[in-house]
Amino acid sequence: MVNSQTSGVPPASRSCAGCGGKIADRFLLFSMERYWHTRCLKCSCCQAQLGDIGTTCYSKGGMILCRSDYIRLFGHSGACSACSQSIPASEMVMRAQGNVYHLKCFSCATCRNRLMPGDRFHYINGTIFCEHDRPGAVLLNSHLPLQSSSVLTDQKVC
Repeated sequence: MVNSQTSGVPPASRSCAGCGGKIADRFLLFSMERYWHTRCLKCSCCQAQLGDIGTTCYSKGGMILCRSDYIRLFGHSGACSACSQSIPASEMVMRAQGNVYHLKCFSCATCRNRLMPGDRFHYINGTIFCEHDRPGAVLLNSHLPLQSSSVLTDQKVC
């Protein structure tokens, strides 16, 4: 994201990607190969004006996101913590301890059974175990029933 100061009136070809209006402001933003009014480039989730909170923004699945919401929705890399493959923005995900997983990858390390929303599980040293396959007799870190999170393309899901 680049914050630019215009010299005089911007060329007529500069219209805002957010509202479609002509940009006649003194300052404008250039992000994702388009121009924006500073008030129009907002996070799709929290509605924060991105020019006011930093110099970067993220885009995935048609959403424009601030850093915090991108990490909250997609993890630090936007990749599954189990298989390291990218997670499409339209795909349902499972979350544990700040990590994000494909539904098919969120499974017990011992029996390989896929864990479903509502199942109890244990997250021990970065490894997921179903309720029955927890190693050792001492419960180190137990979680309540799972809840899945959905991230839908082009919709505000925050």
